[in-house]
Amino acid sequence: MDASASSCIDLPITGTRRWFQWLTWYSLLLCGLLTAILLAFSIGKYPTSPQEIIRFFLHWMGFNVMDNEQFDTLHNVLIDIRLPRILVAMLVGSTLSVSGAAFQAVFRNPLVSPGLLGVQSGAAFGAALGILFGCSWAVIQGLAFSMGLVAVFASVLIANVFGQSSMVMLVLGGMIGSALFSSLLSVIKYVADPLNVLPSIVYWLMGNLALADLPQVLTFGGPLIAGILLIACCGRMLDALSMGDDEARSLGIPVTWVRYSIIAVTTMISALTVSIAGTIGWVGLLIPHIVRMMLGPANSRVLPASIILGATFLILADCVSRCIADSEIPIGIVTEILGIPAFLMVLKRSRRGWN
Repeated sequence: MDASASSCIDLPITGTRRWFQWLTWYSLLLCGLLTAILLAFSIGKYPTSPQEIIRFFLHWMGFNVMDNEQFDTLHNVLIDIRLPRILVAMLVGSTLSVSGAAFQAVFRNPLVSPGLLGVQSGAAFGAALGILFGCSWAVIQGLAFSMGLVAVFASVLIANVFGQSSMVMLVLGGMIGSALFSSLLSVIKYVADPLNVLPSIVYWLMGNLALADLPQVLTFGGPLIAGILLIACCGRMLDALSMGDDEARSLGIPVTWVRYSIIAVTTMISALTVSIAGTIGWVGLLIPHIVRMMLGPANSRVLPASIILGATFLILADCVSRCIADSEIPIGIVTEILGIPAFLMVLKRSRRGWN
């Protein structure tokens, strides 16, 4: 009697504690994101203090707390230059991290990333092709997006032709597609003018947010946010897929439709990120692992937390790329430098659970 009563009392307390822990982690993640945004507004060639930032936004809302000349200067620095970079970093970081988490659940493999099916290689080839022929920036972005979709379509086509769209054949098809478009990219770099065109291609491939502006945010923000939210709402279905196809079907999940729908959405938004910021690695692989260490393996919790932490990580990486040297370092280099040791730490922590 006492034992059963005790167990009945302990279960709600345990559940309450879990919810409190998750709420605490989400609160810390949001505080970290707000801190990263404030830091990104503050640092740069024209440093601004938090007090100046607060006074600027108060003046912007109609409270006259600074003179117009100072307001115009801060408006140029904070709104015209830094705000677009912050917004693009949030969008790209959130997209890559949530796409990586979704791919890892779909393929039941913790070592896959959004570029598994060749979207990054195809988008890089498309952008390099546009740069080679001197196209406008809008055309270059369009080519990057379209060729990213073509690369993934080729990978899925290979899987369907040779392996009835099995998981193994999807991975192999992605490897073949990535190799194909990487070789085509090498051809573009080989024939490009080494003095004028090749440096532009190489710089773009390293990833950067230097060309970010508010019109781009307005153009790409809607589709990216819609894709992010759509994936985040699929956490329960991804949890079912992670248990295996047969178990998911027994729960009423249309496995094939869900799998290819998620692949399609992640492909489109991943291609958009490459169109905006070039190739940025490690975010989609690293961030979901860190989130699982904090909140556990359930995708219904991992996906929303990955959105927040991915945005925070890329904002901080952009801060480092802008301030670590006299000239701006491509953000793709920074994410690799920060991502490798962080991933090694994650592997060290995870290894304790494997032994």
